[in-house]
Amino acid sequence: MTDLMDTYIENRHLIQPNHTNNLGMAHGGNVMKWMDVDGALSAMRFAGQTCVTARMDQMNFVQPIPVGETALIQAYAYGAGETSVRVRLKAFRENPQTGETELTTESFFVYVAIDDDHEPSPVPELTVNSEKGERLHEQALEGEAEIPNGA
Repeated sequence: MTDLMDTYIENRHLIQPNHTNNLGMAHGGNVMKWMDVDGALSAMRFAGQTCVTARMDQMNFVQPIPVGETALIQAYAYGAGETSVRVRLKAFRENPQTGETELTTESFFVYVAIDDDHEPSPVPELTVNSEKGERLHEQALEGEAEIPNGA
């Protein structure tokens, strides 16, 4: 068994000119890539083995992230199947001087654990053993239910 809080990851990515579109804002493809990588790290921490992306649910870019700010990515596993791991992902724009944040993007990804032969491999049971973990778990389930054809 693995606890939800053991899978919680936060990473920051400084938005530099080579990460931007022609408007000087983070290119959506870069944000999606960072979310995918950080989500995979969370899934691997949960599964204790390599995990690959199986599905990305709806991804809406509601706010831009300008050059010079950071993309703060939060990821945690909130559910598991036999070989799959469901990960909640949120991206924020963060002012590096003040720490002020604003939600820019959120999604739910599904990863599949694989063995050395690249075959699906069983994952452990997810547990939730803290108040913060319970809150995150509930928020993920509520958000997942709002997506058409949810994860």
